Amino acid sequence: MSLRNILELDARLSSQMRVAEKTGFLRNIAIFFAHSGDSWFWALALIIAWFFSSSEWRQWETVEFFGISGLAVVVIAVKFLVKRKRPEGEWGGIYRNTDPHSFPSGHAARAFLIAVIASALAPLWLALLLWLWAPLVALARVAMGVHYLSDIVAGAILGIIVALLGLQFYHLLVDWFAATTGFMFW
Repeated sequence: MSLRNILELDARLSSQMRVAEKTGFLRNIAIFFAHSGDSWFWALALIIAWFFSSSEWRQWETVEFFGISGLAVVVIAVKFLVKRKRPEGEWGGIYRNTDPHSFPSGHAARAFLIAVIASALAPLWLALLLWLWAPLVALARVAMGVHYLSDIVAGAILGIIVALLGLQFYHLLVDWFAATTGFMFW
């Protein structure tokens, strides 16, 4: 199977999942989940939550915030290397105007990064909730016609890899800081 055949299959399957032009409950749910992974929403929510949280929660919020920020740089770099156009459509004008490239999905990457970091630093109930939420965000991006299936798969994989690398870096940094100063962050 050639790359062209794979891309055609990807476009066909993605089109079959699309609900952007339909009305009803499924479209409304897809809109909700498609927006729930927006970077501005997560950045603002994490900053606000940080001011009202205990130190245990601040650890998670801080790592999530910097993880999301670092991931954004990686996603943008890949998008400008690949330059795959988004699927045609009307919904998601803000995404189409500010970021015309679809591969990889930044929303899918962010959602899975958030779930991975929560698995390491947040309570189990929150990690489980975020692992249910992450694929819904990714699938909603296809349903609303701003991504292909391969975009969200690549985004999910990228988000997981960046989260795992980021957690390794975070633990090394915390250990180094504690060893050199005798002070613990959290």
